[in-house]
Amino acid sequence: MADYSELNPINIVTGFLGSGKTTLLRQLLSSPKLADVAVLVNEFGEIGLDHHLLRGVTESVLLLENGCVCCAVRGDLQQALRELLSQRTRGAIPHFRRVVIETSGLADPAPIAYTLLSDAVLRHHFRLSGIVTTIAANNGAGQLATFAEAVKQVSMADRVVVTKGDLCDAPTLAALMSGVRRLNLAAQIVESADISDDFHGLLTDDIYDGEGKQREARRWMIEPHTTQDAHAHTTHVESFAVVCDRPLDWTSFGVWASMLLHRHGSDILRLKGLLNVAGMPTPVLVNGVQHLMHPPSHLPEWPDADHRSRLIFIVRGLQRARIERSLAIFNEIVNAPAASMA
Repeated sequence: MADYSELNPINIVTGFLGSGKTTLLRQLLSSPKLADVAVLVNEFGEIGLDHHLLRGVTESVLLLENGCVCCAVRGDLQQALRELLSQRTRGAIPHFRRVVIETSGLADPAPIAYTLLSDAVLRHHFRLSGIVTTIAANNGAGQLATFAEAVKQVSMADRVVVTKGDLCDAPTLAALMSGVRRLNLAAQIVESADISDDFHGLLTDDIYDGEGKQREARRWMIEPHTTQDAHAHTTHVESFAVVCDRPLDWTSFGVWASMLLHRHGSDILRLKGLLNVAGMPTPVLVNGVQHLMHPPSHLPEWPDADHRSRLIFIVRGLQRARIERSLAIFNEIVNAPAASMA
């Protein structure tokens, strides 16, 4: 099997109905650095209009039929990705190095991510690079207050792009940005109007990208004071950072994380961490989606002088104190030497 960083990256582009997913995707695909991208489009109904809009941008477009890719057609997602691989091998489509999945406006991105990380065939060819979520400035706050799907899309995102800022006043925009940050401490939040020439990084930056992993790690540097009141009472979704002053034993951390995700994975929307591992001179990045963890990634150096471990949790209905207490217990009871990170 190829090194995980060399697998074909897949990005999920999601966002609630009318939030501007397709407009953003067309802009992204106009970048020369994203010329070799295949796109899977999913829409409700018999005709996916977005499919026709995207065909003029990239030749490698497949339309997923039969409804929502997040649940009812998860098998179709597997089939579509395998077909993409087959078509590339046969030369039936231009060679691609990245896949973008654009979901329907009501999609839950979690089962898509789970499929990519768990399917025995797909995980030999693809890796989940990141989730990009669009949210409209003029009505996004109302959608977050009303629709669980909108909350899930924002909570699981690695990037949140706020669109239609010209359709609302400054206080409304600021309130929405604050609400998004409360739901997701780790996400990069940008306004679509501010996307510059290097916007390809919205897709390419991840913890396995040689150029982007340092930028990604810096976004996870959450200071403790920013976590106060960082939750949304109406959604039961909470985002917080756990900071560990002492180096972590890799083996005990792995056991603890595995047990935590096995027991509470359905309520852990995202887990991201920059870890100071005992015996390791540089930090280790970890990234989890519900029940599953990506393979760890190593940074060549610390992003700054702060060498504490930082774990960012986005959870639903779980108490922060319980997570902190369980990690502290594992750190106290495990006295074995740190395992080697082979």
